[in-house]
Amino acid sequence: MNARANFVRMQDSTQQDWQLIGSEFMQFSKGLPERIIKHLQILEGDYGGFPIDRYTHSLQTATRALKDGRDDEYVVCALLHDIGDTLGSFNHPDIAAAILKPFVSEENLWMVQNHGIFQGYYFFHHIGLDKNMRDQFKDHPHFTRTAEFCELYDNPAFDAKAETLPMSEFEPMVRKLFASPRNSIYKKALSE
Repeated sequence: MNARANFVRMQDSTQQDWQLIGSEFMQFSKGLPERIIKHLQILEGDYGGFPIDRYTHSLQTATRALKDGRDDEYVVCALLHDIGDTLGSFNHPDIAAAILKPFVSEENLWMVQNHGIFQGYYFFHHIGLDKNMRDQFKDHPHFTRTAEFCELYDNPAFDAKAETLPMSEFEPMVRKLFASPRNSIYKKALSE
């Protein structure tokens, strides 16, 4: 059993308690890439009526981005863009963005956060929504990037015959990206 702090209210915690908690946290955080990969794999076999399962769609989206020469961060964003489908059925981009936020650039974060509305360009008219809903962001600096992500990688990644690289191809990128946060309120504490 690991050592534990003894306080019952945070206001009663001590620096010694937080040194202990910090040590445990550092060990736990090392497992983040593995937990993310396992959660992504929950999408395997989940078709939801689509031509391919959500896991294959994720791999295919990332495969397309990788083959197109995108950098590792972008490819991981492509891989994880729909990871929130299981827990955020009505807001999956928010879940993916929350996972990625401490680790990615502002433009990649915005792309993932808003891809659902931009992807709607290809199907919203079939479900009674405005396919041009994305136009509300037409003056945003990341509009073109996000529209391109959907056009080139997300939209066409439902082809059972398309090249789909295995997860093992992307694991090193996931492990590298999630090794250290870039944008976290805890960054200073982690570097000490």
